[in-house]
Amino acid sequence: MNMIETLKFYKNFPKEGINFIDIIPFLQSKKAFREVVEALKKATTAPNVAAPEARAFLFTAPLLSEEGIVENIIPMRKSGKLPFNDGDLIEVCIEKEYGFDKLYYRLSDIVAGVAEGDTFYVTILDDVLATGGTALGIAESLEKLTVHRDGKPYKVKIKEFVFLVEIEEINGKARLEKIAPVTSLMTI
Repeated sequence: MNMIETLKFYKNFPKEGINFIDIIPFLQSKKAFREVVEALKKATTAPNVAAPEARAFLFTAPLLSEEGIVENIIPMRKSGKLPFNDGDLIEVCIEKEYGFDKLYYRLSDIVAGVAEGDTFYVTILDDVLATGGTALGIAESLEKLTVHRDGKPYKVKIKEFVFLVEIEEINGKARLEKIAPVTSLMTI
């Protein structure tokens, strides 16, 4: 199956000059969805996966039920969508191709994951790589952290970035490769 042919494209959405890549058609076919999940499973080598709201949730959650490495998902949510205790919530400023935004994650979601030695290795998995601003903001925030479990400090390290689709001409990949390798299932 040609995965690119499954995608839909919308000109001038969400604003003039943006050509939106719609990955929802992968949720309309069992065969297409299974193929994408299998490819993501092969590309993801860290036990912890950071998933930005909301489309990344759709593709990371099945990885928990697959035989493989993924053991924990760290949801990255928009403001007001993630309950938290004092001192647990971290704000991330991100730059998208059509403006700035903020995402939030909980330290407790990282600590709930799997550590290797003194490090929590994380894959950042998202639907589309354009400028790389979302993934870069998340990566820079996570790599600044020292988290604690049972009184012991742990580093957080980005192992790789994984995307369903990469828009090659925007060259967001170059920004991210300074931090970790980038894998895209489809390149447009």
